[in-house]
Amino acid sequence: MDSAPSPAESTAEPQDLAHRFRDRFETLLPEIQRRWPEVTHQALEATRGSFDDVVHLIATHSDRASMTVRHQLEELMHQAGDRSRHLADSLEPLEEQLEQLLDDLNRTLRPKIEKPLRERPLLSVAVAAGIGVLVGALLSGGRRSS
Repeated sequence: MDSAPSPAESTAEPQDLAHRFRDRFETLLPEIQRRWPEVTHQALEATRGSFDDVVHLIATHSDRASMTVRHQLEELMHQAGDRSRHLADSLEPLEEQLEQLLDDLNRTLRPKIEKPLRERPLLSVAVAAGIGVLVGALLSGGRRSS
């Protein structure tokens, strides 16, 4: 029977590792440059996120063994994943607070705005149109003077 690979098994797969590295390459790039300053940004960009090419490039420029570089990059990816999970965990309570605040605003502020709009719809449309004309004049006036 087919079963999903465990996280340990999936990290052992070279293609999975290469795919995850390519997906995270842009976010890992600053840390890679910090750890291996002898490798230029342009040279790293030229690899287009290929794990094997980055390993080879770093090993060549830093006189380190490819296996050492490979392990260091895998560790870097693992650390970045841990930081991402920690960040997501710390943002979750803030997201809940924001949702609660938006719900409170919707319950309290919305009736205060809707009531005058329903009582005087023509005035509301006229005010909105006037604001639109004013903003349009300000924006087009800036273009004419340039």
